[in-house]
Amino acid sequence: MATLLSGAPVAQALSQEIEQNCSVLRAHGITPTFGIVRVGARPDDLAYERGVSKRAEKLGVSIRTFTLPEDVSEEQLISTLEQINEDDTIHGCLLFRPLPPSLDAQKISRVLSPKKDVDAITTASMGGLLTNVQVGFAPCTATACLKLLHYYQIPLQGKRIVVVGKSVTVGLPTALLMMNEDATVSVCHILTQPEDTRAMCRNADIIISAAGCANLIRADYVHPGQVVVDVGINVGPDGKMCGDVAFSEVEPIVGAITPVPGGVGAVTSTVLIGHTVEAAMRTLSEQS
Repeated sequence: MATLLSGAPVAQALSQEIEQNCSVLRAHGITPTFGIVRVGARPDDLAYERGVSKRAEKLGVSIRTFTLPEDVSEEQLISTLEQINEDDTIHGCLLFRPLPPSLDAQKISRVLSPKKDVDAITTASMGGLLTNVQVGFAPCTATACLKLLHYYQIPLQGKRIVVVGKSVTVGLPTALLMMNEDATVSVCHILTQPEDTRAMCRNADIIISAAGCANLIRADYVHPGQVVVDVGINVGPDGKMCGDVAFSEVEPIVGAITPVPGGVGAVTSTVLIGHTVEAAMRTLSEQS
């Protein structure tokens, strides 16, 4: 039976660190503040906003929500982001995506200051990740994978890691974070031949799957002793949430595995709040 890499204790450990940093900030008269920019009212955005707001307030982080209509003009959205850039009391900002197709998402993402870009939507933030230089922050889900592996003291240096999925929001930044840990990283994606993906996964020490494909990673992809991190959030044929990994097949074989739900996803929102508090701490450091 594999060790279950639950996200709850990881989130709890991160929360304690966040609360300590909030105490330091409050002692200097600073309330860490998180700005949420939402266009329209998509149910998944609203659900995530409620969850993040509840966790933020519990940890002592203030929330400011900027709600814009579905038919918002590009100029109005840009003006809102510029307002956030100029407001020194807002330390981190999350812009819900995807944006309506009428808006130029790339143009808009360039407006937000990297210092307040807590989920790496800006080119500058991704450039900092590529060069391993502190500019903005890495995407929260990718960071959550790294935090989880660190918490469970899983060695990364020199390990063979396969990342399945190359999206700019999860797969690619996860691969970069792992390379920055001196791991040997391979990336598989939708155009990788299935037999090659299976072979590379079987040869890996750690598999991180962020493909968004239910039950993609099956028993013939793994071997005993491996660590499997399942980032996927999918709806299975039975209507229940499941990951990219066929858990019932893979769990009896591997050494350690994250559950879905209750794995990486449980850490991500805490990382988001942590990035906001870290942004506030950087501001405090600059003032010193």
